[in-house]
Amino acid sequence: MSEIDERHPVITPRRVRFDWDGTPLHWIPDEPVATHFINVLHLLLPAGERWFVHVYKQALPLVEDDERLRAEVKGFMGQEAVHAYSHQGVLDRQMLARGLDPRPLTARVEWMFKVLLGDRPPLPLRLLPRRRWLNLRIGIIAGIEHYTAVLGQWILDARELDEAGADPTMMDLLRWHGAEEVEHRSVAFDVYEKVSGKYWLRFVAFFLGVLALPMAVYLGAAYLCAKDPTLKGVRPRVRDYRRAVRRGVFPSNRFMVAAARSYLRRDYHPSQECSTRKATDYLATSPAARAAAAPPPGRDPGAA
Repeated sequence: MSEIDERHPVITPRRVRFDWDGTPLHWIPDEPVATHFINVLHLLLPAGERWFVHVYKQALPLVEDDERLRAEVKGFMGQEAVHAYSHQGVLDRQMLARGLDPRPLTARVEWMFKVLLGDRPPLPLRLLPRRRWLNLRIGIIAGIEHYTAVLGQWILDARELDEAGADPTMMDLLRWHGAEEVEHRSVAFDVYEKVSGKYWLRFVAFFLGVLALPMAVYLGAAYLCAKDPTLKGVRPRVRDYRRAVRRGVFPSNRFMVAAARSYLRRDYHPSQECSTRKATDYLATSPAARAAAAPPPGRDPGAA
């Protein structure tokens, strides 16, 4: 078995495609609220990952003298662009086709990334120098990427979702995405360390990036439940969340707090978290990733 480099694995975009025709609106059977808790990812990720790519285009000149890191950033950007496209497909072809319109909420998410976190600081931070604002946004991305990696590991391990009968296409999307987040988990942190490296700014950026996460999940799930044509205005309750956690189909608050404590250690590095081997093992079996790696029909795989 070949040795895995946990800090510097090869980062290659996989041009996956998903067919949503057979995926029901409530893709975890008998768990519509838990389904919508996870569906909040589809609301946040397309705009968020396009924003990651936008910020990293500005960061590339800052890592020009580190050839390996520059190559990893380019691989990261390619993977994030495919992630954004793939989750957008859920919004456009899975939710809309079944009578759930997410566009009023995703328009607000787009505004947050383009305006609130855009190239010009918002009014309270308007006096920040342009480079300091860029460093802060790079730090925010590093904190978010820590969570996407540990959640990626969680979804790879969440056999309870399979036991609950979760739709296999949706699970392949989530696990393919999660595996790539584990695969490239060190890049954002290494970029932050390269361009700034200040612990206090990492601390501040982390809380700016993830403090609103529980509220975003609740508000997003509340919106999806309210607009779901089959639920007649049902709102998610604390007991719905607790039930989903008990069943193992949603990560717990304890899990999220433990992840925060890990990131805020002064000696933290993402390569100490998660398992690249587990990620690459899944990617070797993922239907979407395998299809993306296969040669086009009619083409000789051995041809130049």
